[in-house]
Amino acid sequence: MSEWLERHVPKMVLAPSFAAILLFVYGFIAWTGWISLTKSRLLPKYDIVGTIQYERLMASPRWDTAMNNLFIFGALFIIIAMVLGLALAILLDQKIRTEGLLRTIYLYPMALSMIVTGTAWKWILNPGLGIESVVRGWGFESFTFDWLVNPDFAIYTVVIAGVWQASGFVMALFLAGLRSVDEEIIKAAQVDGIPTMRIYSAIIIPSMAPIFLSAFIVLAHLAIKSFDLVIALTGGGPGYATDLPATYMYAMAFSRGDIGQAASSAMVMMLVVFAIVVPYLYSELRAKND
Repeated sequence: MSEWLERHVPKMVLAPSFAAILLFVYGFIAWTGWISLTKSRLLPKYDIVGTIQYERLMASPRWDTAMNNLFIFGALFIIIAMVLGLALAILLDQKIRTEGLLRTIYLYPMALSMIVTGTAWKWILNPGLGIESVVRGWGFESFTFDWLVNPDFAIYTVVIAGVWQASGFVMALFLAGLRSVDEEIIKAAQVDGIPTMRIYSAIIIPSMAPIFLSAFIVLAHLAIKSFDLVIALTGGGPGYATDLPATYMYAMAFSRGDIGQAASSAMVMMLVVFAIVVPYLYSELRAKND
């Protein structure tokens, strides 16, 4: 009896959570994929008609804007957050006296929700309340910083807020990587008279390639599913100048009553995530097998 319990109790404990994941994650993914192949509008229909929703999606100017914004936001967000995070990690790796305080300050934004971050930066970047108002109060009456309400620059305000939130997390990843490098190698390089920056660029940073890849995967995932930050900061506006695929999907599902379009956009987002995550998982599994 005891042997039977040892074999089957773990399965019995895990079975409910496994069933819940199977139903509420993979089940709804399958349902969304099915709906994306129908003529569903306000209410779901289950007669498959082909790729008509995807054709409508690709012909939509708003979806085109959302994908362009995702490319701009994703590229700038990932690059700036990684560069800034690496710079902060290298600074703290010098074992400065106030490292604990600075690490806490840099990491604090990551503890905030995206809604709080978006709301705070909405106040900071508001032309009538934030940076523009403060600088004009200093006597620079001609100063203008209206990116938040300028359709051509509004997407960059999302980049600013996103980088502020994520760079501390990237710093923590890189700092852990820097501290894991064998100190004997660093000391040997210093004895040979190699400059500090050369040690970082030629020895330490190249050895952190897996950490760079992990940071890229996390940031790319955050960029693709960004929703609450945009809603809190710009609401997708002005117009739909800062629309991203996630906000487009929400608008189609809950504002426009077009769940077929929402489902097709959700499937495209999932494919983008898969295109990033699957090669990473494949490389990790291959490295373990080798």
